[in-house]
Formats: sequence, C-alpha cells, structure tokens
Amino acid sequence: MILPIVAYGEPVLRKVAKNVSTDYPKLDELIVNMWETMYNAHGVGLAAPQIGLPIRLFLVDTTPFSDDEELSKEDQEALNGFKKVFINAKIEEESGNEWDFNEGCLSIPDIREDVKRKPTITISYFDENFKEHTETYDGLLARVIQHEYDHIEGILFTDKLSSLKKRLLKSRLDKISKGKISVDYKMRFPNIKKGR
Repeated sequence: MILPIVAYGEPVLRKVAKNVSTDYPKLDELIVNMWETMYNAHGVGLAAPQIGLPIRLFLVDTTPFSDDEELSKEDQEALNGFKKVFINAKIEEESGNEWDFNEGCLSIPDIREDVKRKPTITISYFDENFKEHTETYDGLLARVIQHEYDHIEGILFTDKLSSLKKRLLKSRLDKISKGKISVDYKMRFPNIKKGR
C-alpha cells in the first residue's frame, strides 16, 4: 500500500525516533508498504518518520543511482543492487574529509542543495529479520545512509546548510509546509486544515 509522505513542517520529522521492538505490530507489512511508497515516489531511501512514524527504521535501494554516467565505474558497481532495511541503526563512526554532494528529500520536494558529509561511516543496525550487523560504507552509499539516518535523529538535510542558504530557502520551505507545491506522489502537509 502506498502511504502519504509527510512534508516539511510536520513535527514528526523533528523527533528523535524510538527503537523498534521485535514484536512491533505488522512490521513486515510496514516494510513492504515503505518499499512501495519509496519506489512510487522515485526515491532511493525512505525513513519511518517520513510516513509519520517516529521509529528507528529506514530503508535504502541505491540501484537507480547506479546508471548515472557521471559516476565512476566503482561507484556504479557499489550502488547497483544495494538494497537494505536498517532497524535501530546507530552510526558508530564517521571519518574522512567532508565533501559536497547535491541532495534532495521526498519530504522537501523540488529543493536540492549541496550538503557536506564525511565520506566513510561505520553503522550498526538490525535487518528486517532482527539479525545484527556492523558495517562500514563509503562514498555515495555512506551519504544515502547518513541522509536517512538523519531522519531518525530528527534532522533534515536543510539543517546542514549555511544560515544564508536557509534564509534564501525559507519562503520555498513555507510553501511546501502549506501544500503549495505540485508532486506526483501522495503527500501529507502540516498546514492544510482537514475538511477544506
């Protein structure tokens, strides 16, 4: 089932998410719905807060990135077929010199900006079968994971921009929160009154 993606301004996007228990109701169904929602919106990642749930769950499928001809062969190979569910994730370490890359977000449609992030991360998490993993990623894989991880920490990519850039984007962000934007996927906006 395709779920509405919550827009910038929804309070749930600012909450530090809670851990998911092994007996979380209908978790398998939720994960299936999140995949369907993400693919419908042409995303490469989706976090539970983006569908209104303040829980530590996100998923990533970077395969659509892998056919970007501007990427190195090595990056294309790393991205192709990378599909994972991250439950109760914790970034253990971030290292290297920060680098810029243009990011966007399904909750903040039509805004893309360069964001600085560390190139290498080590992350511990549980998969959809609650099997524990600790893995190290770098490059674009690390970036996509960091972006989704930020969502479960109540952080948006726009928070990482300079104060000048934030001021320049303020009116566009306000329009998004009021639903004054056209998107080709289901969204829920915080500042639209019910029944109107």
